[in-house]
Amino acid sequence: MSTKFNMTKDVAGYNGFGVMFADDGYQGILAVGVAQTVTVPSNYPNWLAVFSYTPGTNVWVGNGTTIVPTGAFAATTADLNPSARYVTKGQTLTFITSDTTSPQVKVSFYVVAEFGN
Repeated sequence: MSTKFNMTKDVAGYNGFGVMFADDGYQGILAVGVAQTVTVPSNYPNWLAVFSYTPGTNVWVGNGTTIVPTGAFAATTADLNPSARYVTKGQTLTFITSDTTSPQVKVSFYVVAEFGN
């Protein structure tokens, strides 16, 4: 069973970011310059991936190939320490760091409705 994304309400009745622990999630430790991947679960089509990291670390997260910056600006779709991203089933998320402190990373997956404008 997977956890549906359902934000709790605050005392005034507005949505807050209190979420349940996720049934689907992965954790790991990154080595400097070594990309690691996580595949989004496939039992539902759409997910919210919520990330957490060792405080003060630099972790790049991307959809597919992700590299650590080398100095000059370069085109990328990866994000530095994102808090959450909308993802779809079977997507491969890649994590990489230039930190020598072996950052710990956690990604929790919550089922969401299809994104639309």
